[in-house]
Amino acid sequence: MTIADLPHVNAALNSISAILIVLGYVFIRRKRVSAHRACMIGATIVSAFFLTSYLVYHYSAGHTRFAQTGVVKIVYLLILFSHIALAVAVPVLVALALYRALRNEIERHRKIVKWAFPIWLYVSVTGVLVYLMLYHLYPARAV
Repeated sequence: MTIADLPHVNAALNSISAILIVLGYVFIRRKRVSAHRACMIGATIVSAFFLTSYLVYHYSAGHTRFAQTGVVKIVYLLILFSHIALAVAVPVLVALALYRALRNEIERHRKIVKWAFPIWLYVSVTGVLVYLMLYHLYPARAV
């Protein structure tokens, strides 16, 4: 595997994370606490691998410029900027939610998860959308 493969790895990790987040939500709604816990810990681990891979890629390869113009570029930038702005909060929200859950502070866990769940899911899904737009829907070039 080379540095050039990391965007594909990152998209796969984001996809897995999104799936685990949704499964964790479904499990907790069905009162399957152990399955919920396993999914959320798995999503946290996968997201940590993603973040590491993402940082290695951007440190090594730099930025990738979106080559399209017009409305498509505006849509891309809206998705990208909202993704980046919310992605900054994800590690803090997830760490706090995990900490509260592991300390069995369930009510406090629920309060933070009301924010963490939709933000984390949005960031995971939009990460995949950004990847698809950059590497599959429109040609990209490294800068």
